[in-house]
Amino acid sequence: MNLNAPAFSTFQHDGLNLAYFDEGDPSGAPVLMIHGFASSALVNWVHPGWLKTLGDAGYRVIAMDNRGHGASDKPLDAEAYRPWVMAEDSIALLDHLRIPEAHLFGYSMGARISVFSALAHPDRVQSLVLGGLGIGMTDGVGDWDPIADALLAPSLDDVTHERGRMFRAFADQTRSDKPALAACIRGSRDLVSRSDMGRIEAPTLIGVGTKDDIAGSAQELADLMPNARALDIPGRDHMLAVGDRVFKKAVLEFYAELSAG
Repeated sequence: MNLNAPAFSTFQHDGLNLAYFDEGDPSGAPVLMIHGFASSALVNWVHPGWLKTLGDAGYRVIAMDNRGHGASDKPLDAEAYRPWVMAEDSIALLDHLRIPEAHLFGYSMGARISVFSALAHPDRVQSLVLGGLGIGMTDGVGDWDPIADALLAPSLDDVTHERGRMFRAFADQTRSDKPALAACIRGSRDLVSRSDMGRIEAPTLIGVGTKDDIAGSAQELADLMPNARALDIPGRDHMLAVGDRVFKKAVLEFYAELSAG
């Protein structure tokens, strides 16, 4: 685990202070990484080695703590977490850094935010890597209300719902603001229509662990898109797929293909 935390800066958007890092090769192709629910830029991208992997490969690596997470401000209104609202945070970070277009790489909730960003601002998105979310992007991933309830429970011992326990334990481990996360999970679940997925022309890689019981099929989602491919991440569940070596190798090959093409 790489615990050398990068220096974070902040910028303001939509009345919020949002924390981010901007690392790697300043002249390299920019990759904007958007983390998942109850995670952070450190937990999703630094500790599993993505910053090192992409930085060593010559990319400019940018990642933000989404609103409600990490060192960013944490509103308690569920409406503040609609995915199209959070997508504008990502585009605002590119504006702040004067980056006209970037590769977007999102995991789980971050994959949903990336798709909303690509739909609203196709000219800003060179490519998409969507991790931890397949056809669940369009069809849903089950009932998440028990997760909000689990986050607001007095303690983990009071939670019996299996998925709720998983996310509550993760939120406790990351010392997250649980009321903010409960608002986030209630506000950020909007689905993308199948026809909208078909409008995304950016080259796309969709990576899902073969033991992920949340994401849904990567191939089914890829089949909806004109320029997408699916990647099975062997033997990994939703929590462990993000840092997998197979995933890293496939992403580097995907980016290399794009730069060569």
